[in-house]
Amino acid sequence: MRASLVKAIGSQRLDQWFNIRPLHMERSQPPPPIPWRPFAIFQCSQIPTPNLVSLSIRALLTARDMDGSAGLGLYPSHRTKTIHLVRHAQGFHNVAGEKDVNEYLSFDYFDAQLTSLGWKQVDNLRKHVQSCGLSKRIELVITSPLFRTMETAVGTFGGEGYSDGINVPPLMIENAGDCNRPAISSLNCPPFLAVELCREHLGVHPCDKRRSINEYRSLFPAIDFSLASCISPYCWIMFLSLIEHDEDILWKPDIRETNAEVAERGMKFLKWLWTRKEKEIAVVSHSGFLFHALSAFGKDCHPSIKDEICKHFANCELRSFVLVDRSMIGSESSATNFPGGVPKGVDLPSDAAADKLPEKGFSIDQDVV
Repeated sequence: MRASLVKAIGSQRLDQWFNIRPLHMERSQPPPPIPWRPFAIFQCSQIPTPNLVSLSIRALLTARDMDGSAGLGLYPSHRTKTIHLVRHAQGFHNVAGEKDVNEYLSFDYFDAQLTSLGWKQVDNLRKHVQSCGLSKRIELVITSPLFRTMETAVGTFGGEGYSDGINVPPLMIENAGDCNRPAISSLNCPPFLAVELCREHLGVHPCDKRRSINEYRSLFPAIDFSLASCISPYCWIMFLSLIEHDEDILWKPDIRETNAEVAERGMKFLKWLWTRKEKEIAVVSHSGFLFHALSAFGKDCHPSIKDEICKHFANCELRSFVLVDRSMIGSESSATNFPGGVPKGVDLPSDAAADKLPEKGFSIDQDVV
C-alpha cells in the first residue's frame, strides 16, 4: 500500500499534494461552479485519480450537494498547518531600485538592510501581531538568512529590549549593522531558524547575496544557523534545507535563477515546512520568492481568493494561510480526536432504526434524532 501510494504521489506536482487557502476565507465566498466530483475538497478538480481521497485543511465531503453551498468543505485539522507569510520591511535597495532599477546591480546595496522607514514598518507590524494575539500562537519563526529579513523577523516576533546580565543570547545585538536599534531579547518568544530555501531570487543582484554565517552569528546570536539536512519519513522527499556553507555559494554574479526555478524552490520549501512538527509557523521572506512559491495555488478558487494568494506582497505585509495535506504525505494522528465508546455499549443510531422500520412510516429522508 505504501509503495503504491508513494508511486502515485511521487510523480505529481506539489500543488497537487497541498492546498493553500487564506486563513480568514475558510468560511468565505465559494468559487465559481465547476463540474461536481465526489469527495471534492474546495473543488480541487486537478487532483489525480490515484491520490485516494483529497485531504485538505479541516474532512471529506463538499457541502455542495447538501445545501447548494458550493465551495464549503470539512477537513481533519491534523492534516493542516497555519502559516503566516511576511515580506521584509523596506530596505535601502528598495528605495534605490524605485528610482533606478539599475541600482539593483550595484554592490552599494550588498545584503541590503532596513531603512528607518522600514524599522517603523516593523514596529507597526509588531504592534499588530501582539494586539491580535498572533505573537502568542506562533511556535516557530523561519527567516531567510539575509540581513533585512532577519531584522524584520526579530523586530516583529522577538522579545522585548535586551538587558545586560541576562544569561541568554539576544536575537539581535545593539546597533547591528549600524541600524541604531537596541538589542532584541530572545526571551518569551518562539525559536528562530534561518533557512536557505526561502531566500530571494538568487544571482546577479548583490542585494540578494548573503554574508558569511560567522558574521551573522555575531549579529544575531540567538537565530539558529545549524548546518543540517532535513529528511521526511518518506525517502522520496529528501533535500538539504538549512544552511550548508559559511560563505554564500548559491549566489552567482552572472547567473540569475529563472522564475520557474524559484517556484520549484518554493515548492521544496513548503514540502519541508510540512515535515515540521509545529502547527503554526511564521515565515519572513522576500517579494519574488513568495510570489513565485504561491503562484501554483488558488487555481480552484474564486478569482478574488486566487488574487489574495498570488498577488505581490507589500513591504512588511503579513498574510495568513492554511496549508493542507491532500496526499497523506504526513502520518500524524489527531491530538484531539476521541474514539468514543469508552466503555463500549449498545449504540444503534436512530437513523439505522428508521431503515429497519419502513412499515412504520420512517424514511431515511426524514430528520430523526
